[in-house]
Amino acid sequence: MVTYYPQLRQDLESHVRARTGRRLRNLDIELFPERIILHGQAATFHVKQLAQQGVRDLLPDVYLENAIEVCARNHN
Repeated sequence: MVTYYPQLRQDLESHVRARTGRRLRNLDIELFPERIILHGQAATFHVKQLAQQGVRDLLPDVYLENAIEVCARNHN
């Protein structure tokens, strides 16, 4: 079980955005007592993994579900 302080969501979002070079779209982080769920879109699996590592940097032992979608942008 994880105890969350009020600023945790903002801290996690800031850290994930910094870790990914702001290459995530529509980042959303859901906090639950028993887990964290990452949502959003990334152009590559590498960016998805960087986002996950961003959470792990701050909360290494939390159960983390990475629901970020990998979808390449259409560059027409």
